[in-house]
Amino acid sequence: MDPSGIFSTRYEQDSALVRTRAQRLALGLFILALLVFPWFASARLVAVANLMLVTAIVVVGLQITTGYAGQINLGQAAFMGVGAYGAAAMEVRLGLPFWAAVPIGGVLAALVGWAFGLTAARIKGFYLALTTIAAQFLFVFVVLNLPSSWLGGVNGFSLQPAAIGPLVFDSDHKLYLLFLLGAAVMVFGAFGIVRSRHGRAFVAVRDDDVAAAMMGIDVPGTKARAFVVGAFYAGIGGALWAYQIRFVSVDQFTLFHSIWFIAMMIVGGLGSIVGALVGTLLIRAVQETITTVGPDLVERIPALSTDFVFASMNVFLGTIIVGFLLLEPKGLMHRWNILKASYRLWPFPH
Repeated sequence: MDPSGIFSTRYEQDSALVRTRAQRLALGLFILALLVFPWFASARLVAVANLMLVTAIVVVGLQITTGYAGQINLGQAAFMGVGAYGAAAMEVRLGLPFWAAVPIGGVLAALVGWAFGLTAARIKGFYLALTTIAAQFLFVFVVLNLPSSWLGGVNGFSLQPAAIGPLVFDSDHKLYLLFLLGAAVMVFGAFGIVRSRHGRAFVAVRDDDVAAAMMGIDVPGTKARAFVVGAFYAGIGGALWAYQIRFVSVDQFTLFHSIWFIAMMIVGGLGSIVGALVGTLLIRAVQETITTVGPDLVERIPALSTDFVFASMNVFLGTIIVGFLLLEPKGLMHRWNILKASYRLWPFPH
């Protein structure tokens, strides 16, 4: 398959990372390092790693919707909130166990995503962006105005620790392996989706929806499916987040979070599952660094206020997005693929 063709995806480049024996060995060592990580890291680092795993699931879903299908989505945090509230309601109100509440939260988020995906069949570009932004405000409005006996209102939900049979995941170290397994399954599923006929249809619609329709692709259905898949991933991530924090409120799922997710996708590279993971790792690492160093910086430089230091995080977000859009619009994975190609051709110039 020609990687420059209309049906190409970045999976060819992604799979090239594990093509040789040395690369498979490196991947195996990386997986082993992930498995033993919680036994050598501090509680703080394990908690950050859990947050990265949950965020990675959400950003991979956004990558499918936006990076592969080309559908602008500024409401991913709202879909994440639907999954979190759905899972919390299943446990608190209906008494369902963790292993049932999490998938139901993902399905509920997918249903909401399908409703917004139907609008993508009629509108695109700026107007689609406005519609998905409306999802953020609609989510907050619905949660706060429904009876508090349903979704907790302004008080939110408090959850019990995740449990599967006799196993109780009541610490970050125990949750890490659970989240790592969940992230691995979701990422593996994402690779399968983008390699399937649905993934090729996503790319065709992204590149030219008129040409895709002339080739027999159901363009409205493809756009709706892209939102369904992306929202499902966000719902699973939100449900896992709920069990990590063990508390859910609308303040945890804001428009700023959706923009952060887009920044992670842009930094890693549009149209690349691995790029979504790389962008999540880098942006979350910077966020946690600012959160950790900020109080020490304020203490050493009294002229700086705490509000100023943490407001700089949003300034950094804007700078990162603008910088990558101007200098490296295809993200870090595109630059990595260029470096790999250059290395394979060296020392020949062509």
